[in-house]
Amino acid sequence: MREALRGLTTRGRSFLAAAAAAGISAIILGERDLLRVAVLLAALPLLAAAYVGRSRYKLACTRSLDPGRAPVGSSARVILRLQNMSRLPTGTLLLEDRLPYALGSRPRVVLERLGAHQASSVAYTVRADVRGRYPIGPLVIRLTDPFGLCELTRSFPSVDKLIVIPQVVTLPAVRLAGEYAGTGDSRARSVAVHGEDDAATREYRRGDDLRRVHWRSTARTGELMVRREEQPWESRATVVLDTRVFAHRGEGPTASFEWAVSAAASIAMHLRQAGYKLRLVTGSGIDIDASEVAGEGVILDTLADVKTAQNGDISILVEQVRRRSDGGLVIGIFGSLTVPEAELLAGLRGNGATCIGFAIDSSTWVTLSPGERQEADREHAAAALALVQSGWRSVPVVHGSTLPQLWPAAARGSSGFAWRAAMAETVGGVIR
Repeated sequence: MREALRGLTTRGRSFLAAAAAAGISAIILGERDLLRVAVLLAALPLLAAAYVGRSRYKLACTRSLDPGRAPVGSSARVILRLQNMSRLPTGTLLLEDRLPYALGSRPRVVLERLGAHQASSVAYTVRADVRGRYPIGPLVIRLTDPFGLCELTRSFPSVDKLIVIPQVVTLPAVRLAGEYAGTGDSRARSVAVHGEDDAATREYRRGDDLRRVHWRSTARTGELMVRREEQPWESRATVVLDTRVFAHRGEGPTASFEWAVSAAASIAMHLRQAGYKLRLVTGSGIDIDASEVAGEGVILDTLADVKTAQNGDISILVEQVRRRSDGGLVIGIFGSLTVPEAELLAGLRGNGATCIGFAIDSSTWVTLSPGERQEADREHAAAALALVQSGWRSVPVVHGSTLPQLWPAAARGSSGFAWRAAMAETVGGVIR
């Protein structure tokens, strides 16, 4: 009852104050009718508090998110299903779901009375313009009487997470170098057997067709060897994301780092759909193998949380990639580079890897004076040229560039870039 009295609304407290004033006036004036009015005014909020306080509703709530992963800038629908588990009908319920500031204001929904064992659903939408994981909940229910004199609050402890992933754009289909590396089960191509080439034979296993026995290899090795009609090859790719905070410029959703994260997600999804075994490495220490069936979700969830690192270093990033480097395709999305940093990236060219770098000129994300712009362009041109000379295919990125337009350039040889030639010839520090 004490909790119910503490839940009196402003209207309920006003009734009690009016009852006290009427009672005092009735005593002073000796008016019995006024005293009856005072009793009535005091009884209404007290009866409302007793009604709300003794209402032992058994409510069950479930929350579902559609979709559970929402791209940046899109909306997600939150569906609340409330069920009355008791035999008593409820009064009017006010529902309020707690949301972080990035998802907007807290939604408030009025739900009419629920009968015994009756269920009802309500829904609202949220929108986020920044990547991340956002808690939704707990749900707060406000119980009130029909006159609005008393209000009590109940809450459900459950909290759900909405994952806001980077924007993924569709890329055109192009043929990339370094498609096949090593062996595996992802792709297969026929391999002809020439003479005594043992690369196309293997040991005999029970159940193999004896017509596939390779007698020359059997005679030389002393063990029964059979031909391999096809040799499986796999497409491997490593996506490298530069997370150094000083390599990126701009603020909020339009910063150069957000462009880089979206590019990494788009490239990773494109390569996954093309059948590549994928690995994602970032300068903040993330190194995940996304070759499994659920690899797409792992990549998107990881990139939803990735942040810039204060103590990033290109040499550490190179060493991290080389730890498990097994050739194939390496695609890097880099912020502003210096010439020594670009030269360090030559270390990823080992083991037959094909390296493609998207070199972001993050200085174009901010406004500079003419002198500062000239100096920034000169430094970026020198670093990009050093990247090309390190054996990378370099694709320049400036503010306003879109990845689908840049992607076909990743399939061309470095000698095909007119931009590379333009950087190679500078006059007075200005790109010619």
